[in-house]
Amino acid sequence: MATPAPGANAPHPSVPVRRRNAELVLTLFAVGVFALSLSLAGLQIDGRVPDRFGVYTCAFGGLAATAHIALRFLAPWADPLILPVATALNGVGLTVIWGLHTAAGAGPAESDRQLLFTALGMAACVGVLAAVRRPARLQRYRYLTLTAGIVLIMLPMLPVVGIEVFGARRWIGFAGYTVQPSEFARILLIVFLAGYLGHKRDVLALAARQLRVGPVKIFSLPRMRDLGPMTTAWGVAILLLVGTRDLGTSLVLFSVFLAMLYTATRRKSWVGIGLAMFLAGAAAAYAVFWHVRQRVTIWIDPFDAETYRAVGGSRQLVQGLFALADGGLTGVGFGRGRAAGIFASDSDLILISIGEKFGLAGLMAVLLLLLLVAERGYRTALASRDVFAKLTVSGSAFLLAFQVFVVLGGVTRVIPMTGMTTPFLSAGGSSLVSTWMIMGLWLRFSDTARRPSSAVPARDDAGMPDSGPRVGQTVLFSPNRRATARA
Repeated sequence: MATPAPGANAPHPSVPVRRRNAELVLTLFAVGVFALSLSLAGLQIDGRVPDRFGVYTCAFGGLAATAHIALRFLAPWADPLILPVATALNGVGLTVIWGLHTAAGAGPAESDRQLLFTALGMAACVGVLAAVRRPARLQRYRYLTLTAGIVLIMLPMLPVVGIEVFGARRWIGFAGYTVQPSEFARILLIVFLAGYLGHKRDVLALAARQLRVGPVKIFSLPRMRDLGPMTTAWGVAILLLVGTRDLGTSLVLFSVFLAMLYTATRRKSWVGIGLAMFLAGAAAAYAVFWHVRQRVTIWIDPFDAETYRAVGGSRQLVQGLFALADGGLTGVGFGRGRAAGIFASDSDLILISIGEKFGLAGLMAVLLLLLLVAERGYRTALASRDVFAKLTVSGSAFLLAFQVFVVLGGVTRVIPMTGMTTPFLSAGGSSLVSTWMIMGLWLRFSDTARRPSSAVPARDDAGMPDSGPRVGQTVLFSPNRRATARA
């Protein structure tokens, strides 16, 4: 009887493993870090473990364990690092929010709300996994998602439900609760752009003419009739800036559009034209609207006495800079510091609060976790087989990464402050729930990409060409060609 060759029955090295047990261990470690940091915060403030330590730890750990169990059934091949890293960041944000409000004598009401939003966010993540079983089908409804996204963006402009806070109309209110619709609209717009650019990428990649200096090509101009999507996106971004007075959201939305457009076409000329159009619109807004000029003035000279004392002036930024400096390398802890008394220290300035409480070392650790989240998104985009998946995941990964840059750049005076939230960390339900929904999409796309059966070339559910990688090969996406290279 012939004996099989050594390793004949072993799994192919290119076939991924599920790694759900590794995910469980990392998730429990993230919950343990939350419990440790919460207990230390209580000891630093009151000299004892917080009264709600058991409730918070059990609730937070139960939510994370429930999400993990749901992944075992709904997306067993999903990326095993997305859930643990997201859980760790959510736990850090919850700890800092509890510490800030407890140190200020405000009680646990805000941290209780954040724990409730965490439950809603993880439930939304699992809901996305359960609802989106075949993600390629989403591109069939791209114009429906576009319409829904625009409606959500415009809701705060309505006189009845729209709420204006500090000069910006970004919220709608009902029954005593507020929601920021633009946080959810961004997801819908990314899905629309991924479906639209996936179908139009070959047309958009064509150049009408090329500018040359001798034999050297320096710039490629797209055809004028293809400038429609660019002009429309620019107009929507400027309209959003005018209507809601939200510089940060308009900047992020338009930047995501340019990033996805470049990913689909690989044309640097599109990015150059888009940046020029946005700068022209921003210059016009600076000349017309006083609140834009005020933001720029605060950015240029926040230490000016008149700017500091003015209503809505630079006091918040200056106090944040001093708080960040007080943190030093290892932080001052929750029992000391000035961050608890700074306006919006738990939302817009959450990174400043982390820098003061945990120091530069802790802030860099949190930024590395945020970087790791974006890296897992881009890794999922690279592993995905069809264009729609690549554009959706890469666009949302750029959204989160660029949002962190805008927030961190604003509080450190690299760019003007925009009043945006930091993913997973800032207080507020809309941002947290929408970010967990993005994680649900990533988990679904990574589950589809990592399944062994996904190595079989096929067509996706929307009829798009889907020449997936053979076992042992990786597909490098290009709008004009598909190149394969040995893994």
